[in-house]
Amino acid sequence: MQSLNFPKYEFRVKNSENSLHIFDLIRKKFVLLQPEEWVRQHTLHFLVFTKNYPKSLINVEKQLSVNDLKKRYDIVVFKPDGSINVLVECKAPEVKIDQTTFDQIAQYNLSLKADYLMVTNGMEHYYCKMDFKREKYMFLKEIPDFSR
Repeated sequence: MQSLNFPKYEFRVKNSENSLHIFDLIRKKFVLLQPEEWVRQHTLHFLVFTKNYPKSLINVEKQLSVNDLKKRYDIVVFKPDGSINVLVECKAPEVKIDQTTFDQIAQYNLSLKADYLMVTNGMEHYYCKMDFKREKYMFLKEIPDFSR
């Protein structure tokens, strides 16, 4: 897998049935290693080991309903009170991040109401803080570290 624009992390990888699998520290199982999963695992390590978000507050690849359609988010980080702090959308490194990507995560956030959004393809990372009163998001240089 290609090198990504994240700090260097150690990953558990195994070959099973002629396919590479990577250990997901949140789901606690090996998952098929594809380009988007490579980005997702780097992002999880970034959130846990660099930004200090507790693993117990992170959820990966769960279904949600948006306008009666079933969708799947990549990563959600909860606050201790159960509300959503960060919503993350991961794309494969070859996928260009554009307005469509932001529209997708903004649509998911209509029902989730996360305070922060992160969009990444592993090479480029975008961070936003939501302003629900003005129905806007403001770009940030980075996502805040975890704080109680």
